[in-house]
Order: sequence, then C-alpha cells, then structure tokens
Amino acid sequence: MNMMGIIFSNIYDERLGEITARRTLASLPFGGRYRLIDFVLSGMVNAGMTNVGVITKQNYQSLMDHLGCGAEWDLDRKVDGLFILPPFGQGQKSVYRGKLEALWGTRRFLERSNEEYVLLADTNIICSIDYREMIRRHIESGAEISMITKREEITGLGDSCDVVVRSDSAGRVKDVLMHYSVPGIENAAIGMYIMKRTFLIELLKESHSYNLVDFERDIIQSKCAYLHITELPFDGRILRIDSLGKYFSANMALLDASVRNEIFSRHGLVYTKIRDEVPTHYGSGCRLKNSLIADGCRIFGEVENSILFRGVTVAKGAKIKNCIIMQDTKIDENVELDYTICDKDVTITRDRVLMGVPAHQIVITKGKVV
Repeated sequence: MNMMGIIFSNIYDERLGEITARRTLASLPFGGRYRLIDFVLSGMVNAGMTNVGVITKQNYQSLMDHLGCGAEWDLDRKVDGLFILPPFGQGQKSVYRGKLEALWGTRRFLERSNEEYVLLADTNIICSIDYREMIRRHIESGAEISMITKREEITGLGDSCDVVVRSDSAGRVKDVLMHYSVPGIENAAIGMYIMKRTFLIELLKESHSYNLVDFERDIIQSKCAYLHITELPFDGRILRIDSLGKYFSANMALLDASVRNEIFSRHGLVYTKIRDEVPTHYGSGCRLKNSLIADGCRIFGEVENSILFRGVTVAKGAKIKNCIIMQDTKIDENVELDYTICDKDVTITRDRVLMGVPAHQIVITKGKVV
C-alpha cells in the first residue's frame, strides 16, 4: 500500500485525569490485554502500511516499552518499520502545542519517506476500519484532504464533539464546527485524515510561517472554504474515548459479544505485545458472570460485569462488580468493589468496600495500597 501512517499518542491525555498522569493515552490499557494504540496501529498494518511514525510528547516510557521494535506488528524491518518520534527531535526549544507543531517537528521523517499518501490518526477511537477502502475513496474524490467521519449523537448533557462537519451532496466539506454541544445527530470527525505526503509537507511549511499550531482549527476549519476537503463516512462501530466516563463505558461495551466481534475482527486482527502467562486459575467456589478475564489471573471470589487484566488476584470472599481491574492488582479477602477502576499494581486490603456509581467511577491510581 502506497501510504504511510502518523499516530498522535498524547492528544487527549489531560482529559482522562489520573489514569493518564504517568502514561500517554496511546499506552492506556484497554479490554483486558490491549493498549489503545494497538487498534489504529493494527488497522494500518492490516491495510499493508509498513512505515509508521508515532509522535510522542511526554510520559512515553510505557509506550516505548509496549511497542518495542514493532515485532508484534511485523514492523521490525530493515527498510521502513515503526519509528518513535519524540519531542525536541528537530531542535525545538519547547514541547509542541498542537498537531501542526508536532508534525513540523517530524518533517525530516516525512521528507525521507517515499509513500505517496499519509494517514494522520489519533488513538482515542477504537474501531476496525479498512484503510485500503478509505484511500481508494480519497483518490476517487480528488480531494486534497479527506477526513473520516461517523454519524454520532450529541446529548448536550455535558457532552460535546471536538469537530463536526457540514458537507454538500458530493461530500465536500463546507463548514466545520469546533467543540459543538447542541443536541442532535451530527457527522463527527474521528481524528483520521488522508492526504498526499508532499501536500502535507507544503502545508506544514506554510503553517510554520504563520505560527499556526492547531490542525483542526487552523487548517480544517479555517481553510475549508478554499481547500478541497471531503468527508469519508464510516458506517461501522466506534468507541470514542475522550473522558474517564467514556473510557469506562467503552471497556464495558466489550462485554457484548457483537461489539467484540466487530471491533476485533471486522477488518483484520488486533495485535498487541506478547506476554507469556500461565492460564487463569479458577479456585473452588469462585463465581463469574459476564466478564472478560485475561490469562495469569487467580480467581477465588466473585466477579460480575467486569474486565480483569493479566495477573489479577481476587481472594476468597471478594466481590467485584462493574469494575476495570488492571494488570497485577491484588484484591484481598472480603473486599467489595463496584464501579471502580484499579490501575496497575494496586493492592486493595481485606474488608475494604469501595462503591462508585455509573456516572462517577472510583479511580485507584497505579501502585496504590488501599
């Protein structure tokens, strides 16, 4: 495939509070054994892309540990492959303020690449997209920039959409609304853009001369009147993660088999870092209902409507309900948890009771002892 990928790993970090305080959004654990970056990266690989750059900003140690040399995605190559693009790589004196500045800092990577097209993508959208079909539609449209969109409902109850587009019957974008919160069904951008690599480089040079920093506001919104920007509607399922509540609900959505089937296998498999673990041990008397439990766990208590990552221990008498329990967390005897998110390496000591509510989950940060 004659297209390369650029992934933004940090764009929505600040929106998820404590669970992204020491990691990028891209490396946030999801679905029992995955990280958010796995989905967009696997989609690129499944579409035949062999040259992918991951733009980082801060707190990217866990992301580097997860990606390694890219072997799990078949990107450990002599030519092209997976590239981590850290800040200050081009002599910048400050961390980038927006996507345009981030891309300007990676311009040499873009200039050295040979692919004709480039896909820019965020990591906060979980979906299974056939990018080969999208690039075909982009070429047929004759557009300078194509943006992938999805029909979504905006409730207006503290909910907004970062980018809403209005287009004509041919799909050409005529208006762009930022941080739109009026209730209704709208065509919302999902942070994925396709264009020619050379066009992007020229766009970056012009943007740098005007000190522009925000790709959506300074390019997509401000220039849609004279650039040929088209939308490519996506009809599949997406899980949008731009708040702690949506992170929780996106994980819980995976308890539905139809959602899992569409997210994990509609257009190819989802790959992740391999970690060899023993099979999960289910002790005598344990009870489980409608849960996803990764390998390496030891379950002696009760687990219902929950997602457990690798190496979690649930002691006898513990009751876990509507929870996300991340890697290597230990739940002692007679603990009760409901609507709780436990980060990695947490210990909940015996007889503790932590009860959140559907609209506000309790969060226990990494390594805490409660």
